[in-house]
Amino acid sequence: MRSRPSLQPARPFRTGMLVQLRKPTISFYRYLLGAVGRDRLWSEILALPDDALEERLGDERREVWLLSVGGVPAGFFEIDRSVADVVILVAAGLVPEFRGRGLGRYLLAAAVDAAWESDPDLVRVEVADVDDPRALLLFQWAGFRAVAPPLDGADGAVE
Repeated sequence: MRSRPSLQPARPFRTGMLVQLRKPTISFYRYLLGAVGRDRLWSEILALPDDALEERLGDERREVWLLSVGGVPAGFFEIDRSVADVVILVAAGLVPEFRGRGLGRYLLAAAVDAAWESDPDLVRVEVADVDDPRALLLFQWAGFRAVAPPLDGADGAVE
């Protein structure tokens, strides 16, 4: 994505809340990754030792945002600003029990908005074969475009 789109999906009910987590605990971060990514291949992140996760979560160039509905964690996204003039949407997703409620558009629009806060030249996200097939459609709805199709099961990128 090379320019900021104008996305305005409906906010999720009165009980929906999106907050940036300031240095989340390792255990809560592992919970989010497990709850959202249990059907994805996020095991490589989950397998990181605590000190590596501590460093990751302590990096001020990373942001973790939590979507809760009725006080219950419903999803999250994580962005990385460590590459000059590029923001990477590292992870985004909903807990399975909250999928199919229209929250994905809201969460992705919020992620895109947060990514553009630093006025980068490029916002990038990578998708994998194990991601929900609807994810690519949702990324395209948000304004991302495919730049590298998957080769031999490798991950593809959209920007």
